[in-house]
Amino acid sequence: MARYKLIIEYDGGPFVGWQFQENGPSVQGALEQAALRFCGESVTAHSAGRTDAGVHALGMVAHIDIEKKTDAFRLREALNFHLKPAPIAVLSAMETDDAFHARFSASRRHYRYRIINRRAPLTIDAGRAWRLSPPIDADAMNEAAQILIGKHDFTTFRASTCQAQTPVKTLSAIKVRRTGDEVCIETSARSFLHHQVRSIAGSLVEVGFGRWSAADFKSAFEARDRSRCAQVAPAEGLYFLKADYD
Repeated sequence: MARYKLIIEYDGGPFVGWQFQENGPSVQGALEQAALRFCGESVTAHSAGRTDAGVHALGMVAHIDIEKKTDAFRLREALNFHLKPAPIAVLSAMETDDAFHARFSASRRHYRYRIINRRAPLTIDAGRAWRLSPPIDADAMNEAAQILIGKHDFTTFRASTCQAQTPVKTLSAIKVRRTGDEVCIETSARSFLHHQVRSIAGSLVEVGFGRWSAADFKSAFEARDRSRCAQVAPAEGLYFLKADYD
C-alpha cells in the first residue's frame, strides 16, 4: 500500500462541494472515479478541507492510498486524463508515508474571499467572485477585521447547521486589501467553522459600505449571537488557497 499527497485545483461551480453526496456530483467523487479508472481500485480521497457547493480551490491538499505502488508523475498524468472534462486539475502528486493525513496533519488552512467592486457585470469572473456595485472601503474593513485575530468564540459567524463541537477557534491572520476593482479578504487558522469565512466577509462588507462602524462590527462579533451576523457572502467568491504541514 502506498500513500500519495495530491495538490488539486478546481472550479466549485458544478459541484455540491468536496464531499461525496447523493444529490449531485462532488469533487471527491470525481477524484475517486478517476483513480478507479486508472488503477482499478476503489480508493477514498481525504482532503484538508470540505468545501461547500460552489466554493473553489487553488491548492486543496488531499491524499489517496493505492495498493499497487506507482510512479507519482504517472499518477498525476493519469488522474488528470480521467478527470476530463470536470474542471479539476491535479497540480502535483508525491508519494508520502502513512503518518501523513491531509486533514489531521494540517497545521493551518488559508482561504481567500474575492469581491469585484464595480458597476459593470462580471464576464471572466462570473461565478468566481462576488460583484458589489457601491464603493467599498477596504481599509476600513481591514481595520475592523483585526479584532478577530486570536482565540475567540465565533458563534456570530458560525452556520446554524455547523457540527463543530465548539464555536471557539483561533484566527492567526486576516487581511483585507484592494487591487484595482478587486477586494480580497485573506485569512488563516488551524481550522474553521462552517460558513465562518463567508459570514465574516458578509459582515465586513457592511463596514466597507459605511453602514457599520468598526465598533458595530465588534459589538456583533462579541455578542456571540448568530442573528447579529450580516448576510453570508455567496459561495462563488470563496477559495481554499492551501494548507500548511509541520
